[in-house]
Amino acid sequence: MEQAAVVSFWFAMALYLVATVLYAYHFVAKRPVFSWYATFATGAGFLAHTASIGLHWGATGQTPITGAFNSLSLTAWTLVLIYFVVEHLVKLKLYGAVLVPLGFLAMAVGQILLGSESFELSEAALSQLDSWRVAMHVAIIMIANAGFAVGAAASGVYLLQGAQLKKHKSSALMKRLPSLTQTQDLARRAIMLAYPLYTAGMLLGIVRAIEFDLPYWWFDPRVMMSGIVWAIFGSYLLLHYRRGASGKLLARLALVGLVAVIILSIFARTLPTGFHIFGL
Repeated sequence: MEQAAVVSFWFAMALYLVATVLYAYHFVAKRPVFSWYATFATGAGFLAHTASIGLHWGATGQTPITGAFNSLSLTAWTLVLIYFVVEHLVKLKLYGAVLVPLGFLAMAVGQILLGSESFELSEAALSQLDSWRVAMHVAIIMIANAGFAVGAAASGVYLLQGAQLKKHKSSALMKRLPSLTQTQDLARRAIMLAYPLYTAGMLLGIVRAIEFDLPYWWFDPRVMMSGIVWAIFGSYLLLHYRRGASGKLLARLALVGLVAVIILSIFARTLPTGFHIFGL
């Protein structure tokens, strides 16, 4: 079963890579056939990825939240799932050229840096994980992070489009980008939906830490980084609804928030300190 999980994992990575190339070709050439094949490759990769997670779970007993490798794989899975939702709602393939590569990158980092990780959980760590609150905490945070990624991707497109307009450049390639209003609206809606989910996920994690009476839980690197992410996107929404900030400032703030999410997902969990040590 474990061998089947590994094969499915690599198959999913290959399909995501193929989909990335096809999305890029579709954006450049604007040929519908590339769009169809890109969606097909992404969907097939998503199914293979889902099978890999399930098979790995069944073979090792490690849940998708156990270990940095598993969590990064689940992050990639969530990104692709959210992309399908965005594609269905917005009817725009452009974001596939951003979100699918992000998913592929998360899987590649997990495989290259953490794929050989091996550990056994202590009784204390197992008792911490054995709760519906922990499962909900991780699931909600993953979905929120994917929403933040969508908002940051739209913000990146906004900055690119704005820079070209400022230079009075209007190439055929740039005309295929969505309007500034479309990208700004998508970024706002994605972050507006993701932020309360992220807040709820943080609160569930805090409740679980308090239940176990963990000493100095607020000094855990992931808790502190989560607070930074929460503050960044909270500032984004506050500035947006005060209507005093420029679109460029908001877009840059969203990109800074995504960088913080990436640091939190990869680096903060590898530090051998805090009560998230089961992520090592």
